[in-house]
Amino acid sequence: MAPRPAKVPRRRKTAGGQAANLPPPRAADERGVHLTHVAEPFDAGRVDRVVRRLTDLSHAIVRGLIDAGGVTVNGDPCGDGARQLAAGDRVDIRYEPGRRYRERAAPRAEHGYTIVYEDPHLLVVDKASGVLTVPTERDERSALVHALGRYLSRSQRITRRVSVVHRLDRDTSGLLVFAKRRQVAEALKNQFRARKPEREYYALVAGVLPQAKGSFSTYLATDPSLNQFSTAHPERGKLAVTHYEVVRTVPGATLVRIHLETGRRNQIRVHFSEIGHPVLGDVRYRPDEARHRAWKVRRLALHAAALGFTHPETELQLRFESPLPADFTDFLSAASQTSPAR
Repeated sequence: MAPRPAKVPRRRKTAGGQAANLPPPRAADERGVHLTHVAEPFDAGRVDRVVRRLTDLSHAIVRGLIDAGGVTVNGDPCGDGARQLAAGDRVDIRYEPGRRYRERAAPRAEHGYTIVYEDPHLLVVDKASGVLTVPTERDERSALVHALGRYLSRSQRITRRVSVVHRLDRDTSGLLVFAKRRQVAEALKNQFRARKPEREYYALVAGVLPQAKGSFSTYLATDPSLNQFSTAHPERGKLAVTHYEVVRTVPGATLVRIHLETGRRNQIRVHFSEIGHPVLGDVRYRPDEARHRAWKVRRLALHAAALGFTHPETELQLRFESPLPADFTDFLSAASQTSPAR
């Protein structure tokens, strides 16, 4: 049988009709291939088409690669294959040859949580108020870690478990990241210990704050009833740093945007209660003052709205947002038409 002729490298035509060799991918480390491309005028248009041309991957795999965070434009993660490129834009592509990247399904809503991002290494979840992150000594089956274990196991019998990276109070809603492996969890925990992740919250607090923005820096200690309180003695507590700015005021309450440097237990609740402006709905810290006639739901008015971190495996910067809950927007509408009395 005659020998098969050697395979000739594929050539593409540019917009001007001239043939051009595909740029060779630059071999990276154990993570696979890293390809960098600066968009030419003829690249203008959808980024997924450019990625297909550069990698020769199928359309479905390119969509999956983009969903997995493997494509950045000018250093920012590209989450949409329809994003438009312009001449001069820098496209970075990281992928593992032979791996079948799968397009992420639309956010999946379950009872008490929604999965907003998933890849082989981690999950990002939007938790509802009233859901425990981890079970108490009563081992509640409804706790989020158990629910995610059932999701990964595709069964009521849990055979795969998530690793907890950080937590939200039961009555706080919003974004959390969980790892699928302990090594990934430890890498993420190290980022939190180093105060690297972006954590943004919204809170409705009682009363009108005297300043448009401000910061708290205290040491939080625990009393015999397991309540947190601020102390001036570093040896008695752990440093807690909170920054805030006022977003909107209504009679008797204020909506604040909060940035956490540290993530101590009950940190936001303690800091605002200690200046006389507790979070609405708080039954632990100044509960008699944490009321408003328009806040009629039985939950804490605290929401983890944004979470950003470096992916431990791909090293890409990821950022997720969760919209303000309907409880908050309904309250702001109703409170704007009420008197300040609680």
